[in-house]
Amino acid sequence: MNARAEAGVARAAGHAGDPDADTGAPRPVVWSIAGTDSGGGAGLGADQRAADAFGVHLCPVVAAVTAQHSRAVTQVEPVPEALLEAQLAALAEDMPPRAVKTGLLGSAGHVRAVARWIDRLRAAAPVALVVDPVLAATSGRAFADADTLAAYREELLPRASVVTPNRREAALLLGAGAPEAAGHESAPAWARALRRQGARAVAVTGGDGADVEGRVLDWIDTPQAAGWLAGPRIDTPHRHGTGCTFASGLAAALALGFVSADAAVLARMATAHALRRAYAAGRGPGPVCAGAGFAAPAAELPLLSWGEAPRFAPAAPPPTRPLGLYAIVDSAERVRQVLSAGVRTVQLRIKAAEDTEATPALEAAVRDSVAACRAAGAELFVNDHWRLAQRLGAPGVHLGQEDLLALGEADRAALLDAGLALGVSTHSLWELARSRALAPRYLACGPVWPTLTKAMPWRPQGLDNLAWWCAMAGVPVVAIGGLLEARHFEAAMRAGADGACAVRVLGEDPERRVPALLQAVAAGRAARGDGPVPPLPHPSLAAD
Repeated sequence: MNARAEAGVARAAGHAGDPDADTGAPRPVVWSIAGTDSGGGAGLGADQRAADAFGVHLCPVVAAVTAQHSRAVTQVEPVPEALLEAQLAALAEDMPPRAVKTGLLGSAGHVRAVARWIDRLRAAAPVALVVDPVLAATSGRAFADADTLAAYREELLPRASVVTPNRREAALLLGAGAPEAAGHESAPAWARALRRQGARAVAVTGGDGADVEGRVLDWIDTPQAAGWLAGPRIDTPHRHGTGCTFASGLAAALALGFVSADAAVLARMATAHALRRAYAAGRGPGPVCAGAGFAAPAAELPLLSWGEAPRFAPAAPPPTRPLGLYAIVDSAERVRQVLSAGVRTVQLRIKAAEDTEATPALEAAVRDSVAACRAAGAELFVNDHWRLAQRLGAPGVHLGQEDLLALGEADRAALLDAGLALGVSTHSLWELARSRALAPRYLACGPVWPTLTKAMPWRPQGLDNLAWWCAMAGVPVVAIGGLLEARHFEAAMRAGADGACAVRVLGEDPERRVPALLQAVAAGRAARGDGPVPPLPHPSLAAD
């Protein structure tokens, strides 16, 4: 690497910006090291469409030239290694990446060259690596010999931020070590095996597999979450470039600062949107067409399972009343105070160890709160203690993500069977997708503003993410976190929230504070939805 290239690598930090080109801010740079497709369906052409959809700048690095059309690949020619090196060195001088995505690599030498460049780039600044192991054409033609497969295992997997094989590619990567299983059930084991080989995260795509209850399943295994990303199969014969679109979308999302689980959700949405926009361009399967606005249709937001069983609750009937001002209190006495002040949605949050769930004091607080809310015609949610809530006749419960995960499959099924209205906390895209799988009464989006109520790693959502949540969730959304003044409640309702949570703002005398909050909630509801919904949410957690 020459001196100018070294200097370019050193400038890798600080290149992220607003993806909206109209702002004049720099777009995050993504390198795609892949093959050309003379038919325009897959490879670098599909990568470019995905990058444009996300608003990042793609640098197309040619690793191989293919002769192909919509029905077959007739020839593949890897570029000379010196030419691949020259392309990468030129880019490093002036356009260092936030993320690198690999597609078709023509030789083991190419794989080793990419690995060396990833190390050079990372010596200067964080760089995500998405490995899309294009090992064979759909027609069955092999693109990777034994040496290339070995180089993938030894060089790229240990450096991969995310690897995105389909089922056949996962088995090829693992070789003789591939776990044996049939159908979709193999994907979790394959993903675990690939992570053991060094990949930080894995997404085993399922478009080439059989549907499960009418859904296409992709298995993700990331530092944040593992589960099935699920959505309906889109009925089109035109699927050329689907894997490239998913991997490039994931790389673009990582370049924008999303963690890998959130990036996988966005990549899945972009791929679904691309399939809906696919078209014929020859006598065989045509290209998918990623485009701007992919994260706006609520239908594209996938579900995420809570475990290896692809279980998703049926949609709940629409609620009959808005949640409005939602008071969170810690005693039955406070429940009575906020009810007297006019609140009609209450959460009783009494933190207690699981083994103290049946103490007389806790039971009395829940029993008294149930009676008080029933008499006032108010909706009550008991935080955490769902079995106690069920036994004492509470209509609803609220649980956090960690609490729901800790329940396990059997207890989550029992919770859903109990018929309790369920509220779930969400802070990120994967938590939103996972919570929707339970068909909840509502989802809480937070923290909307900075909050000191509890320590958490999440960045404030702001009104922009709140508006996106409200447009995409498919169920009522409650704003929570940092709502300290009446204007916060009005703004949250204007953004589309069905309810807004009051905690500290209630003060010692709710009778004095609540009327202004109710007025703000009503004013915001009257103007609900009059603000813009962003085309993409912003990241709510620091990148991997």
